Amino acid sequence: MRRKRRKERKLLDRFAVLHSWLSLLPPFTKTSVLEIIILSYFIYICLLWIKNTRAWQLLKGILVIFTFTAFAVIFRLSTIVWLIERISTAAIIAAVVIFQPELRKALEQLGSRDFFAKIFPEQISTDNSQNTVEEIVTACFEMAKKKTGALIVLEQKQSLREIEDTGIRINGIVSAALLINIFEKNTPLHDGAVVIAHNIVTAATCYLPLSEAEISKAYGTRHRAALGISESTDAVTVVVSEETGGISVTLQGRLIRIPDRETLRSYLPDNRKEKKGAQRPFLGLSFLRRREEKR
Repeated sequence: MRRKRRKERKLLDRFAVLHSWLSLLPPFTKTSVLEIIILSYFIYICLLWIKNTRAWQLLKGILVIFTFTAFAVIFRLSTIVWLIERISTAAIIAAVVIFQPELRKALEQLGSRDFFAKIFPEQISTDNSQNTVEEIVTACFEMAKKKTGALIVLEQKQSLREIEDTGIRINGIVSAALLINIFEKNTPLHDGAVVIAHNIVTAATCYLPLSEAEISKAYGTRHRAALGISESTDAVTVVVSEETGGISVTLQGRLIRIPDRETLRSYLPDNRKEKKGAQRPFLGLSFLRRREEKR
């Protein structure tokens, strides 16, 4: 009997703690539904951003700490709770310092036009002509045959002026011959990236920010640079591997291997699913569509 009473008291104590926590919450109203939707959306955006950075590992660690803290509070482990309270302030400051580059990228994306384009539908237009796309495809597969390394960045809605300023101005009409000559080994312009905007090769030997995401060791610096620019802008980048001759495309923080010409065409701005005059779907719908495509 005594054991049963003790168990009942423990259960009542736990329910009392839970009730005290719930009593701190404001009353549930109609505006609460709107608040839940808004908060859920921003948490979803944050999780998408975190997953593409090294902060993903940090988030796993934070979840473990939160679970352990909840366990300590429920079972009234006062010493552990006291230690966690003292450490938490310093840990938050340390996280801000350590992940300053990632936080900066997140704020840049928040202020970009592409962020708001994900929320509100808009008319999408592409500036690269079909001829430009064909020239890029031809150049990439010619360089792949010879295992000539290449890094080609195609500007979309977000300006790449800062990236262009790190390189040498070209301002030449896009052609397969021009791209092949730029990336030819032992030439002054072969290192770095080429930027293409409005059917023009605007600059060469451009420096791209390197991604901090974990990728296969089979990929080199070019692939990491291509991922880096796709994480901070809406640009589409084509990479030709100098080691294997393989072709890859990066966009929206994703690295995609390209098996043939038709696949490469489909990822270049003029041939992607979002055509001229097409409406960009709401972010939630586009997320569901991507899941269907993967299936």
